[in-house]
Amino acid sequence: MSPRSDLQEVTLTVDAETVRAYAELTQDFNPIHLDPDFARQTPVGGVIAHGTMSICLLWQSVEQTFGALDFTDLRLDIRFASPVYLGEVITASGRLQEGAVGCYDVWVRGQDGRDRIAGVLKIHDKDEAAERLVDNTGD
Repeated sequence: MSPRSDLQEVTLTVDAETVRAYAELTQDFNPIHLDPDFARQTPVGGVIAHGTMSICLLWQSVEQTFGALDFTDLRLDIRFASPVYLGEVITASGRLQEGAVGCYDVWVRGQDGRDRIAGVLKIHDKDEAAERLVDNTGD
């Protein structure tokens, strides 16, 4: 078995139903996320998904790659590069930084290849990170 260098890709199609469900879950009913008429009048020009929804997608990628990790062993340092609009398909993933066990460049990208979120994930317990990164696909 060989070590994996990429985080598992996780993809989401952002639609009004998903954004509404996320608003209910988080109790964040900002009209920029829910009201097309309001959102059209803002500088972003339309309804956008909650930024934290994209972060959740990134955490799903981490969980699918490593399994359950103690969040006290992780540090996620990100920036929001651009908003996520209704109708977009976004993918969260990451790549191990060359020569840096437990340190990943991470992102959430649109189908256009542009980052919506970009940053770095550091896993403080590098030994555990290396152990969990064994490719279990059977190839």
